[in-house]
Amino acid sequence: MEFITLNPDNVMSEHLCCAISDKKHQTGVNDKRNWLSERVKEGHVFRKLDAQGKVFIEYAPLEKAWVPVTGDNYLYIYCLWVAGSYKGKGYGEALLQSCIDDAKAQGKSGICVLSSKKKKPFLSDKKFMLKYGFKVVDAINDEYELLALSLDGSQPQFTADARKQTIENKELTIYYGVQCPYIPNCIEQIYNYCENNQVPLRLIEVDTLEKAKQLPCIFNNWAVFYNGKFETVHLLNEGLLKKLLQLK
Repeated sequence: MEFITLNPDNVMSEHLCCAISDKKHQTGVNDKRNWLSERVKEGHVFRKLDAQGKVFIEYAPLEKAWVPVTGDNYLYIYCLWVAGSYKGKGYGEALLQSCIDDAKAQGKSGICVLSSKKKKPFLSDKKFMLKYGFKVVDAINDEYELLALSLDGSQPQFTADARKQTIENKELTIYYGVQCPYIPNCIEQIYNYCENNQVPLRLIEVDTLEKAKQLPCIFNNWAVFYNGKFETVHLLNEGLLKKLLQLK
């Protein structure tokens, strides 16, 4: 079991696990590489199995994490993903343990991660994290939860802005970053559908740390509002967008 941690020397050459061979996501892969090349200088960690598969963990110092979560001296896990034939072989446990070991070695106060009461796509599995000592330390709308493994008794929390979950604009509004390689293709599908069906659309790129910390909603790299109300962090393709619009 050998893992590779990306650094300034290999971030442009190593594959990023997501969308390894899917050509429609290559724009997203390139965007992610460029974003990562800057973030690794800030202590951002992308660690993956040395194999052609989706087996990786991604985390950063909370102060530098592009999420509306606040806390002192924590690490924030963006994503922990083990997929396909790699499941059930201990890779998830090993990757999470590597993050815990990093936190202890750096004298961090703990580790936190966005999750949910019921399992949701694109969010860490609450049951898995609880097994390793994580606890619910904050929640919004009795749905989204902030889990933390505290090493000194302190706790992180969602920002006051994140609790708003509403905006003044009533049109379909999407806040997005470029951290996930799937996002550019999702944006393209959504833009084309809205353009062809006269659906008012507002796209807001979250392109700085400051913008991310001040967002009026839950955010891990994507957030959707409709009729002024926060709807989901689930990435939308054309099919999911149609369902969202039809239900409202």
